[in-house]
Amino acid sequence: MKTSLFITCAVTGAGDTADSHPGLPITPKQIADAAIDAAKAGAAVAHIHVRDPETGKAARDIALYREVVERIRDADTDVIINLTAGMGGDLVLGGGESPLPPDVTGTDMAGPTERLAHVAELLPEICTLDCGTMNFSLGDYVMVNTPSILREMARQVRALGVRPELEVFDTGHLVFVKQMFREGLLDAPLMIQLCMGVPYGAPNDLLTLHAMVNALPTDCVYSMFSLGRFQLPYVGLAPMVGANIRVGLEDNLYLSRGELASNAQLVDRAATILGAMNVEILGPQAVRGLLGLTKRG
Repeated sequence: MKTSLFITCAVTGAGDTADSHPGLPITPKQIADAAIDAAKAGAAVAHIHVRDPETGKAARDIALYREVVERIRDADTDVIINLTAGMGGDLVLGGGESPLPPDVTGTDMAGPTERLAHVAELLPEICTLDCGTMNFSLGDYVMVNTPSILREMARQVRALGVRPELEVFDTGHLVFVKQMFREGLLDAPLMIQLCMGVPYGAPNDLLTLHAMVNALPTDCVYSMFSLGRFQLPYVGLAPMVGANIRVGLEDNLYLSRGELASNAQLVDRAATILGAMNVEILGPQAVRGLLGLTKRG
């Protein structure tokens, strides 16, 4: 059993959830404030997406990221900044007998340099790297991360001195993580996030989770999360499988049945569960030592 671990809070995500939660952070100020409040509640890492302040839809505008990062760095509360680099890999096919041309309203495809532009400018301590292509959720949406795209993104992230958080949605993604490590594109210790229960990736049952954990490379620091009502039960499961944990409104909107949550409430609930298990919750400085991070900004 893991006796100390850290909490990541994924504060807003990119899903169409703004209409489902009136308190979802949308503006840069709201996102930054949510990250700071999560840190005060016990999160060592804040995982950041940005949204169009007018529509609430997912965005990848560098100016929005800049405002969020500057607000967090100017705050008195310390937290490790983890910026998504998943945007720009969205392909929505036409469907059925007419997959091409793609649906332009949902498709957002960009090359590695464009996908990492905000990372190159703002130099967070961590950014995400989704480690494979997969059918993602309903409809004809495909999350596109081909081997050549991933290799180039890994090269650029490494050159920037940013630690990639390797997002693993299925067992084959772990195969490619190990391949990139053998090729010298990733540095130890690998930072891996097991993303469980995301349609149509690895389901969040215990046998699949154990298969994922047993397939991990030996020199890695790993976290895990699941979606919706499984988010908080996964908190209690994490120490039992040697994992750190992620909570937050990106993956789950509720504190309990019918009760909408804030990010700070989800972190606080996770801290309560872990405290009852006599698990120490690591702060940002301890996590920097664990992962070899250097605070910037």
